[in-house]
Amino acid sequence: MAKTPDYFVGKTILITGAGSGIGRATALVFAREGANVVSTDIDAAAAERTANEVIQIGAKATFAKSDVTMRAEVDAAVEQAIADFGQVHFVLNSAGAALARRPFLEIDEELWERTYALNVRGTFNGCQAIIPHMLETGSGVIVNIASVAAWVGGAGNSVHYASSKGAVNTMTMGIGREFASRNIRCLSISPGVVDSPFHDTTPQEVLDNYAALIPIERMAEPDEIAETVLFACSDAASYLTADTIKVSGGIR
Repeated sequence: MAKTPDYFVGKTILITGAGSGIGRATALVFAREGANVVSTDIDAAAAERTANEVIQIGAKATFAKSDVTMRAEVDAAVEQAIADFGQVHFVLNSAGAALARRPFLEIDEELWERTYALNVRGTFNGCQAIIPHMLETGSGVIVNIASVAAWVGGAGNSVHYASSKGAVNTMTMGIGREFASRNIRCLSISPGVVDSPFHDTTPQEVLDNYAALIPIERMAEPDEIAETVLFACSDAASYLTADTIKVSGGIR
């Protein structure tokens, strides 16, 4: 939570991948705190559903279709957010996926490239599109969703995904350090296994193997990650940048 009462009231967050999972949960948590929400997703209907849920809570929201691998669509979403609310204070780059689970020797070039396009280029686009605006306004916080997969390596089914999330962490550190003196913080959150649509196509055997690794003995709920995003964006986290927060249930 923020140190300052009503810290988020009237401030604006832009969220990629807001149609489901961590993105949607973050939209609802920020709405609870009185923030404006710009809900973006490659699935326009899902983005609109999240925006409507935010409005039902009593906060303001708009939505946009945005494929994060397409820079023009990301730029358009940022421009819309600024037009709608005047300023974007926070960005959550949540859009990402493993796309497919495969042993290392079965990861082909197409899967590798598509995974990096979504997870790495998509995060790059989101960061680069918003930073000029944050430089102009004099402040901002960017949170990127990484993964503890970057530490455990995704052995057996998702080396491509783990590698891409390691790249997200590296990029986050570089951005955070470069813009720290300009009052822009950039950090990542590295969740463990989250009970969300992200795992809808994950084989049950793989989920069972994951569960056996979690000391807390359950998957995370999306809102548990969302609350961490809220903290990271708040004035209680003002010294936190160029780093990642693991929210893993004890996985190392």
